[in-house]
Amino acid sequence: MNKTISLLLISILCIQCNTKVKTLPVDKTHGLIVEKAMVVSAREEASKIGVSIMKQGGNAFDAMIATDLALLVSYPVAGNIGGGGFMVYRMKDGTTGSLDYREKAPIAATKDMYLDEDGTVNPVSSKIGALAVGVPGTIAGLFEVHKKFGSLPFEKLIDPAIKLASNGVVVTKNQAKYLNKNKQNFRQANKRIILLDNNWKAGDTIKYPKLAETLKRIKANGRDEFYKGKTATILIDQVQKLGGIMTLEDLANYEVKWRDPITFIYKKHKIISMPPPSSGGICMAQILKSIAPYNIKQYAHNSMEYIQLLVEAERRAYADRSYFLGDPDFVNIPTDSLMSEDYLNKRMSDFNWEKATKSSVLTRGSIPGYESDETTHYSIVDPFGNSLAVTTTLNAAYGSKVYVEDGGFFLNNEMDDFSAKPGEPNMYGLVGAKSNAIAPQKRMLSSMSPTIIETNGKLKMVLGSPGGSTIITSVMQNILNVLEYNMSMQESVTKPRFHHQWLPDNIKFETSFDTIVFNSLKKLGYSIDHSNSPIIGKVDAILIMPDGKLEGGADPRGDDTAVGF
Repeated sequence: MNKTISLLLISILCIQCNTKVKTLPVDKTHGLIVEKAMVVSAREEASKIGVSIMKQGGNAFDAMIATDLALLVSYPVAGNIGGGGFMVYRMKDGTTGSLDYREKAPIAATKDMYLDEDGTVNPVSSKIGALAVGVPGTIAGLFEVHKKFGSLPFEKLIDPAIKLASNGVVVTKNQAKYLNKNKQNFRQANKRIILLDNNWKAGDTIKYPKLAETLKRIKANGRDEFYKGKTATILIDQVQKLGGIMTLEDLANYEVKWRDPITFIYKKHKIISMPPPSSGGICMAQILKSIAPYNIKQYAHNSMEYIQLLVEAERRAYADRSYFLGDPDFVNIPTDSLMSEDYLNKRMSDFNWEKATKSSVLTRGSIPGYESDETTHYSIVDPFGNSLAVTTTLNAAYGSKVYVEDGGFFLNNEMDDFSAKPGEPNMYGLVGAKSNAIAPQKRMLSSMSPTIIETNGKLKMVLGSPGGSTIITSVMQNILNVLEYNMSMQESVTKPRFHHQWLPDNIKFETSFDTIVFNSLKKLGYSIDHSNSPIIGKVDAILIMPDGKLEGGADPRGDDTAVGF
């Protein structure tokens, strides 16, 4: 009898459970969850090396240096010492800051250096070859971070990358595709490089003996090795032989800049992001503050209304980006005005749910008195409560394709991030103006958006992305995924994305995006681009969960991996 009653009760409970399941959301997909520390980066090797440094007592900044150098070896499409980047940090006590180690134009650079006699932009010289190279900032950035925040000897932080370069890196399927795809560009920019030797396939191993020697010299001689030593001479000899204008003086004069981050409030959350010469912080502030009055959570995620609202805010932010933003050491940027609620409300006042705003009739906003695909991002949280978001780049895949053969590393093509001519688009379709014109020793405008979020004074999220002009919108959509739609970090980074940047006037969708909304958007006058965009951004992020544990979101679009303990 007792057995019968027990079975009956179990059956009733199961029926109740099944009934409830139908009304509950599907269980979320979570990424790696750990208790103390985490690195999420583009390659497993780099994430493991960063975590190993923290296991040895190092802090987030020590892990940054080791991770960055490991990406140089394992992810040469974007990891670098021949490029530059941005770091946003938050200390355990809530103190925040940012470091700008963006590349600069050489001293010999001129406003019209990419124009021919007729004033037409040369479509190649700012993208491929030695004339496209800006003065690199990565090594200066890493040594500056170590000087201010490092706790372990620099030698200990560079050793794993030396070992990786000497022993070799196993090629992934994605890496093989990129290497083989870029062979013609490698040939165009160089006489011969090590990466032309094979038809690369997954499972192959690439060793970088020359790069290992370069890293050993930097280990022995410090920052000056890259900017004034043998490595500097090797770099400049290669650039000048290939027709570039960079000199030893350019390297010797390079300096990083500590800058105050862009901070703003989105509802109850504090967003901390990169200031100019990154456009990321200001553009994100404009987009998020523009949509805040509309309570976007009332619209289904990736629904027509959701897409329409974000697109119209993005359109206006990118139009302002084109006109107002540049290197703050060269141009006056009306930051407070661009981020003010009054200004943004006026910008959105002609938004109409019934039809698309046309970019051809939309220009920058009016402010009285006033006249930046291949990048890589990683996020780190350490056991002490420090966190940082770092985005570093060569600009395009393998940068200028110029390979410093005797040094073992690629050089950037960041000069293309300048406005070669007002109104002319760069490789990402971004149209620039005078604020971002080329000038000697000026930093080019960027879209890199390393970002940290606080909620109620506590660390909430660390994130960023590669993706050229799509970086800002990729990061912003992931912020909304978590803060408005309560997604897990892994669920958030996996969701399909879309992008609008004022010009060209179309909404670019990932090819995996559900096409069900396309007809409705077209009826309102929106142009849809669903071709040739399998990837928009590759977001690597860390979410601090309610119980204090860390969840990693490693973007499945690449080989990205979260590692922690």
